[in-house]
Amino acid sequence: MTREERCFPEQDRLFDAILKLKNREECRSFFEDICTMGELNEMAKRLWVAELLTEGVSYLQISKRTGVSTATISRVNRALSWGAGGYGIALERLDSREKEEEEQA
Repeated sequence: MTREERCFPEQDRLFDAILKLKNREECRSFFEDICTMGELNEMAKRLWVAELLTEGVSYLQISKRTGVSTATISRVNRALSWGAGGYGIALERLDSREKEEEEQA
């Protein structure tokens, strides 16, 4: 199944809504409304797992630090290796933004 076949107009509408949010507080409010706290925490943990994997941390250490199962770690690793590239884009931009903030401080 191609990416186009998996997507539907409601997803585009959701992504457009997210892109319209202006700051972290607006994002937090939106995601608290649209997700359960468990879902939100799981998404945040997956991003953390992706970051740790790119740093070369082992599955066992990641599982101990995050409480995430090795199955989830494996899924994140698979997405990092063969996915759509979303984790990589997000992590790269987070890293460059943090460096900019350090330089401005």
